[in-house]
Amino acid sequence: MPDFFGVYEDMLVWEYLDFFARCYDIPAARRQPLIEELLELVDLTEKREAYVQALSRGMRQRLCLAHTLVHDPAVLLLDEPASGLDPRARVEMRELLRELGAMGKTIIVSSHILAELAEMCDSIGIIERGQLVACGPVSEISRQAQQGHMLRIKALAKNDAIETILHNQPGVGNIFTADGALEVEFSGDEEATAALLETLISAGLRITSFAEISSDLEEIFLNLTKGEVA
Repeated sequence: MPDFFGVYEDMLVWEYLDFFARCYDIPAARRQPLIEELLELVDLTEKREAYVQALSRGMRQRLCLAHTLVHDPAVLLLDEPASGLDPRARVEMRELLRELGAMGKTIIVSSHILAELAEMCDSIGIIERGQLVACGPVSEISRQAQQGHMLRIKALAKNDAIETILHNQPGVGNIFTADGALEVEFSGDEEATAALLETLISAGLRITSFAEISSDLEEIFLNLTKGEVA
């Protein structure tokens, strides 16, 4: 699915899907129920008899996605699926992609809208000048970019008391104070993170918040790429 999918504007919505179903050699007996299923999936049933040119940009994007699904592919390749959509249409597209993922589809999205990718992707790949520089879960790539991760810790105690304990723990780097909590550079893995929390509790500290601070994808992208952002 390209970011701007060509449409045949003199067709009705159902005719548009029927045309491509015929192109994929979908049997006649299967075409009609398939079209109804796809229209329901992308929430365009009420627009069945509307002309394609009468649809909004968001509706056209959903129709193009339905076109992509006509032959029931196992893998979807989508280029900027939310390109040009208003906020509501972007939310609708994101929820639709999540629904397709829950149906067992593998969805590969190419996009420069990094914040949007973070909301709907399980794993990401970052490409710079044709080379894949990072690939995997967002949390793992974040650690790769930062060579560690940041923990936000808050307790019912003065920060000085927490810092004294933290400075003696392996893997702990710089410690910063932010909004009454401590932000701690930490290079340990999940086991070490759990052990750190256990140490703080064993020391008698009443921890009210202990969480990893997630970097946004734009920050990760800039940390991992050296060239100019295109």
